[in-house]
Amino acid sequence: MLLKYFYDKALAHASYMVGCQKTGEAIIIDPGRDIEQYLEAAAKESMKIVGVADTHIHADYVSGAREMAERIGARLFVSDEGPAEWKYEYAKDYDHQLLKDGDTFAAGNVELKVMYTPGHTPESISFILTDKGGGADKPMGIFTGDFVFVGSIGRPDLLEEAAGIMGTAEPGARDLFKSIQKFNELPDHLQVWPAHGAGSACGKGLGAIPSSTVGYEKLFNPALQYSDEQEFVDYILSEQPEAPRYFALMKRVNKEGPAILGEPKLPRKMRVDVLRNTVANEMVVDTAVSRKFATSHVMGTINIQPKYIAMWGGSLLDYEKPVFLISSEHDLPEVVRILHKIGMDNIGGYFCADEVADGGFNTEHIPQESPRQLVSRIKSGEVQLIDVRGLPERHEEMIPDSRHCFLGKMIQNIDQFDPAKTYAYQCRTGGRSVIAASIAERAGIKNVINLDGGIEAWKLEMLPVETASHETATIN
Repeated sequence: MLLKYFYDKALAHASYMVGCQKTGEAIIIDPGRDIEQYLEAAAKESMKIVGVADTHIHADYVSGAREMAERIGARLFVSDEGPAEWKYEYAKDYDHQLLKDGDTFAAGNVELKVMYTPGHTPESISFILTDKGGGADKPMGIFTGDFVFVGSIGRPDLLEEAAGIMGTAEPGARDLFKSIQKFNELPDHLQVWPAHGAGSACGKGLGAIPSSTVGYEKLFNPALQYSDEQEFVDYILSEQPEAPRYFALMKRVNKEGPAILGEPKLPRKMRVDVLRNTVANEMVVDTAVSRKFATSHVMGTINIQPKYIAMWGGSLLDYEKPVFLISSEHDLPEVVRILHKIGMDNIGGYFCADEVADGGFNTEHIPQESPRQLVSRIKSGEVQLIDVRGLPERHEEMIPDSRHCFLGKMIQNIDQFDPAKTYAYQCRTGGRSVIAASIAERAGIKNVINLDGGIEAWKLEMLPVETASHETATIN
């Protein structure tokens, strides 16, 4: 048997190739849209990808299942569990097998058995693997998708929080509790292979190691320690991270079927002489690192550096309109890959960052001020400090006299900022707050400052931070 692990750090996304070396057949589990990595790995291992399986309709990235079915004829293995509105609409157009609890499918002599595990989503399933080619008659592991993570469990509130389907969070939590009871009945020796690691918004407190075992998770996973259903429901629905705005779109895209990308290609290169007109009429994202952007940039652009594209690009950009990029030639392929992976296909073009700099277009800057420089002005009210972190972070600790405006909702709340006032933006270390300051600047708020080093610098230089109440001052 062959088991190969793929990990996309930008989205904290794990996918897998499982194959039978005797027959040379392989199946990809929970693939990303960037399928070249799987094709290259299969060729290197002399395997043929015959199938692709999704554990559920993903919310945080575009699945590569349809791309692989279209381009290489891979058979689709997708859930037929859950209500009618959560079925894979595009599956009928391809060779496919709809899966229910107890069904099996295989890559050669490697068998995968379906276990229905709703809660994170109504149609969620897991795959229990048995290597029959190696003579085993008992399973060795389980692909849990977004059901059980290392040290955590999938959140049940995304349909309500991201897709706006009200009244689904608590029933989802109760389904999740029942699914945990099924998980607890599995043998302790089974390996656990989840679809996400630390940094994913599909759960809270995910571990950073790639895999675990059923026995270890039973012992130490906080979500698996509850025997009382209501106590579990209260736990799992509390302090979840804000759901990125684009999650609702991803649910629809992955249900209906994403567009076929074909082989990777870069957007057209734009002439710098049209830059100012483009900035005046379109959304232009400068992908420079935050400190470089703060030092000098083009007025009217917003800053999202490559490591933040997955999380904040999906929340801040308009999927109905083209986006243009200012990027180095080095960063461009990765930025485009991530945008495509979160469903942002309408990339109008890019401007070469070096040409923009050489052309003298970077005329603006965002002041970077230390806590010591700002503290008296914040206390006096001369400067309003805006905390752009998520509420769970703010509830742990906050800077006195700050207000809260979550970065993911910054654009829709921008009219609540007074253009005549001075605002300092703050996050944990100073990266997200530069994005916020750039959004404010683009909206015409001239007096913007970035708190250099964020709350971490504040704790080192200034007064102790506070614990926020759930009635914290919030702009929303």
